[in-house]
Amino acid sequence: MTQSVDQALTTSTQTQPIKKRTLKPLIMVLLLSLSPVVAAVLVYFNPEWRPEGNTNYGQLVEPQRPMPSAQELPLTSLDGQPFDIKSLKGQWLLVTADSGGCDDECAKKLFILRNTHAMNGKNVDRISRVWFVTDDKPIPQKVLDAYVGTVIVRADPATLARYLPVPLGQLETAEGLANNMWIIDPLGNLILQYPRETDPLELRKDIGKLLHSSRIG
Repeated sequence: MTQSVDQALTTSTQTQPIKKRTLKPLIMVLLLSLSPVVAAVLVYFNPEWRPEGNTNYGQLVEPQRPMPSAQELPLTSLDGQPFDIKSLKGQWLLVTADSGGCDDECAKKLFILRNTHAMNGKNVDRISRVWFVTDDKPIPQKVLDAYVGTVIVRADPATLARYLPVPLGQLETAEGLANNMWIIDPLGNLILQYPRETDPLELRKDIGKLLHSSRIG
C-alpha cells in the first residue's frame, strides 16, 4: 500500500509542468535602481525641466558684490574714527541701514537681527551685526543700550547704495536702504537681501543653513 502511494506521488510530480524562471523581477529592480540616475541626466541636459525657486528665503544678490575698500566706502564710528568694513571679514554679517533717530521700524529690524544672532547658539561667535547709520542724527541712548554688540557706523547713503542694493522700484536713498536687510558672507560678498518686514523665523533658517553648510567663517 505504501509503495502504491509513493508511486502515485512520484507520478503526480512528474506530470506537473516545471515553471520557468522569469527575469521580470530582476529587470524591475534594475529599472527602479537606475531611474534616479536617468532622471538626473535628463534634467541636467534639459535645464528647463529643473524646478524653479531657491531653498533660501532671502533674495540672492546677483552678481555677488565684494566688500568695498575704506576708500570706496568711507565709514566712521560713533566717536568719529575711520572704520574699515573689511576688518569684519571672516564673519557672517547681518546688516541693516537706517537713520540715527531710529524709529519703531528701525528698532524692529535691529531686534530681528539681534534675536537671529542670539538664536544661533554655539555659532554666535561666527556672526556680527552691522548697522549703517545714514545721517548725522544722534542715536537715542535706549537704542544703544538695547543693542549692545551691534557694530554701528555712519555712512553716506548715496555711497552706501552703490554697495547695498535696493529692489527695483525703490530709490537708492536713505529711505530705500531702510526698507531692507542683508547678509554678507565671511569672504566679504553680499549674498542675500531681505525686505524690512521679513519673517524672522525664515531669516533664522537661512543663516542657520549657511552656518551649517559653510566651512568658512
